Amino acid sequence: MPRFDLPPDELHGYRPDVAEPADLDDFWEQTLEESRAESAPPRLRRVDSPLQSVEVYDVTFSGFAGDPVGGWLLIPADADEPLPAVVEYIGYGGGRGLPHERLGWSASGYAHLIMDTRGQGSMWGTGGTTPDPHGAGPGTPGFMTRGIEDPHDYYYRRVYTDAVLAIDAIRTLDRIDARRVAVTGGSQGGGIAIAAAGLSSGLVAAMPDVPFLSHFTRAVGLTDEEPYQEIVRYLAVHRDAAPRTFETLSYFDGVNLARRATAPALFSVALMDPVCPPSTVYAARNHWGGHSEIVEYAFNEHEGGLGVQWERQAAFLAEQLAR
Repeated sequence: MPRFDLPPDELHGYRPDVAEPADLDDFWEQTLEESRAESAPPRLRRVDSPLQSVEVYDVTFSGFAGDPVGGWLLIPADADEPLPAVVEYIGYGGGRGLPHERLGWSASGYAHLIMDTRGQGSMWGTGGTTPDPHGAGPGTPGFMTRGIEDPHDYYYRRVYTDAVLAIDAIRTLDRIDARRVAVTGGSQGGGIAIAAAGLSSGLVAAMPDVPFLSHFTRAVGLTDEEPYQEIVRYLAVHRDAAPRTFETLSYFDGVNLARRATAPALFSVALMDPVCPPSTVYAARNHWGGHSEIVEYAFNEHEGGLGVQWERQAAFLAEQLAR
């Protein structure tokens, strides 16, 4: 796909005004307080695996409203001291999959928690196991408009809360150095990583890769790709609902949550990305509350840098840990 967004020199300085609810901090403080009050200690079950250099654990931790959320915890075998950890969030429609599919971090000496995304896991990959037991009002097929009539009911309120409580959970484990936890993810996972970094404290790094879920008002009018098109289809039917819809989305916009993030960040962006337009990525990065860097892939679409970007993330995280 040819470039369709702002030219690179404008992207680098793109820092748009994005509407922010006056009660945004109170909303999230109350949400997290209520769910933390329902939390139980995480449960780990060792899993038999052909992997010889990694211990595999099936993890269940308490997410939004105390709901059980699944994940994989991969720990380098025979690690004898508390380890730095990477919490990873998954792209749209995918689930945690199988343990051997993501070995890079554990093979590099990190504990690696891969969080299942509630209700997802049936669009690609090898599946997920975490249900979303909460109902919602009218919406288009998919997840983008579930509960969109009210921010308290919106689907991503539950997902972002799960993401923060995944950090809480891994910090309680004896084999983890709670002071050295990073977050990462691609696409939807990158958007969740931005939210987790904005709603958590003390992270050593955040590494959003071609992130989704930022600058909604621009994205839905700029791309005709999924998943943003779910919002377009919803508004094409609910013709008077745009003000209410974008007010709800403003509580979950990566730009607003990036402003609250203080961990050092490494973003990536693909300048031909039709799914997460480059300007929406730059909008979040340029509002980031702490130090941030960004890697551009000038001729890539939504696949971005793939393994090349992972190597850059690994070098970036090692640099942050060395400080």
